Amino acid sequence: MPTDTLGRFLAALDPERREAIGARPRQEQERLAAAWERELEADDELDTLDELSPPAAEAEAARRVLDRETD
Repeated sequence: MPTDTLGRFLAALDPERREAIGARPRQEQERLAAAWERELEADDELDTLDELSPPAAEAEAARRVLDRETD
């Protein structure tokens, strides 16, 4: 299991999105991973989900970050 932020972010993505994000420049990947980390820290709903299922909370935060990117 990855321990760095970028690795954890990529692991939280579904395979199709992981491949698409992996094809982007490293700097953009790191920017998205930082936004993902902030989303996990800031959202109280994710705190509750994290207690029940950390992978589900990480996946939800990743989905939110990527959804904002396409808006």
